[in-house]
Amino acid sequence: MTPDNSFAFLGPVGTYTHEAVLSFAKQMGIENPELVECASFDEVFDCVDRGRTAYGVVAKENSIEGPVTATLDNFAFRSGAVILGEKVVDIHHCLVTQPGVSLDSITTVASHPQGLAQCRRFLNEQLPGRATLATTSTAQSVLVALEDPTVAGIANSFAAQFHGGEVVATDIEDHFGNQTVFALIGRPGSAPTLSGSSMKTSLALFMQQDRAGTLHMILSEFAYAGINLTMIQSRPTKQQLGDYMFFIEFGDSVNNIHVQTALNCLRLKLREVKVLGSYPVN
Repeated sequence: MTPDNSFAFLGPVGTYTHEAVLSFAKQMGIENPELVECASFDEVFDCVDRGRTAYGVVAKENSIEGPVTATLDNFAFRSGAVILGEKVVDIHHCLVTQPGVSLDSITTVASHPQGLAQCRRFLNEQLPGRATLATTSTAQSVLVALEDPTVAGIANSFAAQFHGGEVVATDIEDHFGNQTVFALIGRPGSAPTLSGSSMKTSLALFMQQDRAGTLHMILSEFAYAGINLTMIQSRPTKQQLGDYMFFIEFGDSVNNIHVQTALNCLRLKLREVKVLGSYPVN
């Protein structure tokens, strides 16, 4: 039997995803969540699909890097999991070292490649000429720093506190508006667990065939129903070159009549209309 308090997430502990898991659990009234660390997004979805965990948490979109394609591809092609809610996490990078280490002794800066890329200005100005070391996650960079006083890691303050590192510089990212949207996923039919001031619906739309005017037809159905789209993203179907499908999001519930009418019209014209979730947001 699947524990009701279990969450799968992309490990290791101390990452932004781990932080999002704890935030979801708190909002759901779960005091001691059972955490299952996964090595990939595929594994997170598999844990949910196979009933190993009740929930999963995956990164969905970043304000700088854009949609997370591994998550989108799982929703479209591999998994039957649905979105139950989402949470926006502010990405604030810190420089983390062993306690008591001075910046002058730092010869190497470690982090996930995205962490290093998002802090280029700070590294060039404050730690010029230092070598860089790519790690599997920002949290892993803290563990590397704790083992070597000549290494500093780039991670969040949560990872530093969780693993016992010392934050020697805060908010070192180049772009202060950096945010990531994390999705809470579960099996179809999962009871709603979150509340929000409004609803959002996510869809995956598959065309019958690639022909002129298909995207216009899709957009027209939403326009006729008075539905305001907040995201549209094309992805290859992996069937053949030039064959694409669309991810669509809008701020409305799939249970509303005008939304059902639009989706039923699309089902008559498209190969598949897959509802990825209709969930509350703040």
